[in-house]
Amino acid sequence: MVHKCDLTIRVMNENDYPYMTKWLNDDLVLKYYGPRLTFEQVVTKYGPRFNNEHYVTACILEYKGAPIGYIQYYEIPKDQLKIYGYPLEKSIYGIDQFIGETGLWGKGIGTQMISTLLEYLSSKFDVSMVVLDVKDTNQRAINCYKKCGFQIVKNLKDNHLLMERVIF
Repeated sequence: MVHKCDLTIRVMNENDYPYMTKWLNDDLVLKYYGPRLTFEQVVTKYGPRFNNEHYVTACILEYKGAPIGYIQYYEIPKDQLKIYGYPLEKSIYGIDQFIGETGLWGKGIGTQMISTLLEYLSSKFDVSMVVLDVKDTNQRAINCYKKCGFQIVKNLKDNHLLMERVIF
């Protein structure tokens, strides 16, 4: 899908289920991204996403050819736009992501991943803004998102923050 330097973001496939199961059972990952899922639950949740049976596009992040994380993107549904307080006519995308190989945290890979996906979204879709939500205790991720041009715009329920980045 997109390749830049040592990073590749590609659409997820069934060979990625074991990676997702491993990552979604890692206590460090689950501190910020959850819930814990069995292999069967991973298949049920993510299979429709890469089979075009769901509005979310599920992708795997590879670093130097090895799968290390997950990223997804989607056009925010109208009912969610209302909850966030955005105009319904705007083309606003959401992203969610994590690096599952925790030994690679703090090396700038997350910043590269987000920047690369933002470039891809702005070149392929009519996107006016990208939003994400993050736990307010996940300072490492908040710092990463700020480096990528996101700003905190509101507090959400369950100690999450809504962050946005306007796309030019």
